[in-house]
Amino acid sequence: MTPWQPLTQPEQLTDIVRESFEHPVLIFKHSTSCSISAAAKSKLERQWPEADLSGATLYYLDLLRYRPISNEIAQQFGIRHESPQLLLIQNGECQYDASHMGIRLSEVKEVIG
Repeated sequence: MTPWQPLTQPEQLTDIVRESFEHPVLIFKHSTSCSISAAAKSKLERQWPEADLSGATLYYLDLLRYRPISNEIAQQFGIRHESPQLLLIQNGECQYDASHMGIRLSEVKEVIG
């Protein structure tokens, strides 16, 4: 079971940055109307149990409902918006950014160390 935390308020980004100094934080940006995004989300959910990232927090952002938050993420972390997209935030910075079928939790685990 993937431990999704909903990302629905712009103020949560401040908490995410603060949290990222304590443990890794992942943000999955998902377009609920896109089949590629649905496939990437399903792949992520299948990989999660084996990835052993239990120390990380995983946020889920519904892009259709909360697009301004996605824009804020792109601006704050200096990354280009894509969908679907997985970001790893550590020590207040985006350390990993992958999109579409390039999203791999094994790569996230390598970056975390």
